[in-house]
This record gives sequence, structure tokens and C-alpha cells, in this order.
Amino acid sequence: MEGTEVDPESFDPELRFARFYSIASAALGVMSFCGGVIPICGTVTGVIGIVLGMLSLRTEKSRLATFGVGISILGIITTLVYTFILLFSQGR
Repeated sequence: MEGTEVDPESFDPELRFARFYSIASAALGVMSFCGGVIPICGTVTGVIGIVLGMLSLRTEKSRLATFGVGISILGIITTLVYTFILLFSQGR
């Protein structure tokens, strides 16, 4: 079928950025969840993932952006719990 190719440049720039932000939010959320053993890495990537996910959700309500925000929050919680466990276990 000729003529059915879609030119990425024809998309609305705001929609393209929203889709990029949702993908980046999900990726950073997973990195935050996995990198929670290094407290600064887990926190920074989680916060950036939440911000990008919220920016994406303002333009387009997508499952990927929602997943990115959720996993970023979970990554930050995991980082905080791990940090408290490290702090209190060293006090013994």
C-alpha cells in the first residue's frame, strides 16, 4: 500500500513532546526503582520522572505517562525506605 506512510514531522509538536515525555518518565521511573540502592540516584531520577510524566499528562492522558509517574513515586518510596534502613542499621 503506497501512500500510507506517516511523516513524523506532520504530528503536532506538542503531542510529539508529550509522547517523548511519557516514554522518558517511564524509563526514569524504572531507573529510579532499580537505582534506589544509591539514594541520590533514585531520588533525582524519580523526581525528574514525575515532572516529565506530569508534563505529558497535561497534554495527553496516556497510560505510559501514568505508569511513569506511578513507578517514579514507587522508586522514590523505595529509595527513602532503603535510606532509613541504612541509617538505622548503622546506629547499632
